[in-house]
Amino acid sequence: MAIGSGLGAQIGIAAEGTYGTYQAPTKFLEFTKESLALKKTTAQSSGIAANRLLPLASRRVVTQREGNGSIEMEVTNKSMGLWLQALMGTSVTPVQQGATTAYLQTHTLADSFGKALTIQKGVPLTTGVVTDKTFLGCRVMAAEFSCDIANMLTASFEIDAKSVDESQTLAVASYPSMSPFHFAQMAVKTGTYSSETALDGVRKMGIKIERPHAVDRFYAGGGGLKAQPIANDQVKITGTMEVDYVATTLDDLHTSDGTTSLVWEFVGPQIETTYFETFRIVLPAIKLDEGPPVVEGFDVVKPTFNFTGLFDGTNQPRIEYISTDTTL
Repeated sequence: MAIGSGLGAQIGIAAEGTYGTYQAPTKFLEFTKESLALKKTTAQSSGIAANRLLPLASRRVVTQREGNGSIEMEVTNKSMGLWLQALMGTSVTPVQQGATTAYLQTHTLADSFGKALTIQKGVPLTTGVVTDKTFLGCRVMAAEFSCDIANMLTASFEIDAKSVDESQTLAVASYPSMSPFHFAQMAVKTGTYSSETALDGVRKMGIKIERPHAVDRFYAGGGGLKAQPIANDQVKITGTMEVDYVATTLDDLHTSDGTTSLVWEFVGPQIETTYFETFRIVLPAIKLDEGPPVVEGFDVVKPTFNFTGLFDGTNQPRIEYISTDTTL
């Protein structure tokens, strides 16, 4: 029997072979907060009948069902692959590094159609009974990564789901030994693509990747459930850097509207030989939108630079992830 509070909750995920078709969870994640919920659209009959003062309960119908919400978590050294694949779109197989236990996942930006997840949420009653809420056809619509001084690297994934099923058997959760990436492992680099150098003075960093989709594809014959969302706008990548004003590197880029490549990485403990636990976001081209330094008092000047990720004409943005995971 589980604890009858959030302490007894769980979330498990699996990649779906067919959009909206249940796949038993194979990975269980440690999360900090979630808001996944059923969303239903109803219609109420309102026909006039003599002396009837209220609409009939029997003539209210559910015309559409879907799900949405977000899941927040720390980014860990294991079990992140399915999330990154659903966000970025490329089908990824971890590549063994040398003859070691380190495996590299390279998640390059691509169309994410078909990258759907089953997300099963276990919500405890106060009695300790854990109720099942299984979200089918889950697509990642956006993700935001952030880290600042003395904190963990965190991620928030925004989810759109085809439907919610409460009839599945709740999977038994099991968790591998995991460690979060954190500020002491963080580095930010800028410069020419593939030759970036460390940027000094960064105190806080955040990147958001948005995947706009048509999520309202409800058609006759669909039983009130949506068809799989289709990308209907260009990807939007934005970010912020809060820095101490130790150099004019970013300030000059803002002034000139110059382009720089950006690498944001976390390098953890060594896995084996020259390979380390790694989480890395590579944006081959960014432009600084605003954030010139201003003096607001006696303290160190701390500008916050906002930027937009763009296409350099050759290289797509990507997320690299090195772990001991042999599969996603």
